[in-house]
Amino acid sequence: MLMFVGLGLYDLGDISVKGLEYVRNADAVYLESYTSRLMGTDVSAMEAFFGKEVRVLGREDVEGDPREILERAAIGRVAFLTGGDPMVSTTHADLRMRAAAAGIETSIIHASSISSAVSGLSGLQNYRFGKSCSVPFPAKGWFPTAPIETVAANLAQNLHTLVYLDIQKDHYMRIPEAVALLEEMAEKRGIEPPVLYVGIARAGSESPVVAAGTAERLKETEFGAPLHILVVPADLHPMEREYLEIFAGL
Repeated sequence: MLMFVGLGLYDLGDISVKGLEYVRNADAVYLESYTSRLMGTDVSAMEAFFGKEVRVLGREDVEGDPREILERAAIGRVAFLTGGDPMVSTTHADLRMRAAAAGIETSIIHASSISSAVSGLSGLQNYRFGKSCSVPFPAKGWFPTAPIETVAANLAQNLHTLVYLDIQKDHYMRIPEAVALLEEMAEKRGIEPPVLYVGIARAGSESPVVAAGTAERLKETEFGAPLHILVVPADLHPMEREYLEIFAGL
């Protein structure tokens, strides 16, 4: 049995009772560490909380060679832990399909996701979001502009854009850096840059930071520790605008 267990947004208090019960009774516990992180805890705290050894997986362990996970799931109860909700990432859907092809029973224990938390924290209506995108850290000779093209396409349809920020080992992209990169992408592509951004830091914690405004305002805002995420809103509904004025300083 391969059970995908969502850990939620920030710390160990976010896991569901159902998820906690499964993990504590699992034969093996794996933690996918590359699509998201729980910044309010760490692996040693997880092991103490679950009473289980937790093996941390990189991208290659899941996407390239997941044989160990599947072999153990074929003979016992395996908990595959992910930040947020398990099936928001396509890499997890791929693993579930591989398990099904091998005749392994699978199931999902859902948890809170950043894709829904953003709407709650910002007041932006969830049905008005278009395609999401990710802003990667640039590399030498590589500066992709696809994110700003996605933003522009959504804005043309009057849709909001959820912008995920890159995670590389212990290097976390922050909102001011992401805004600066989007502005640079817009200049390179000859696209009008967004006039409004919403930045959110540490969703799910007791003290998330939410700020809305121009690129200049967000680049000067102190959002604090990661994880950070960004939204480029379309034209605001009056209720969305009022919510941002009250809770994000618009």
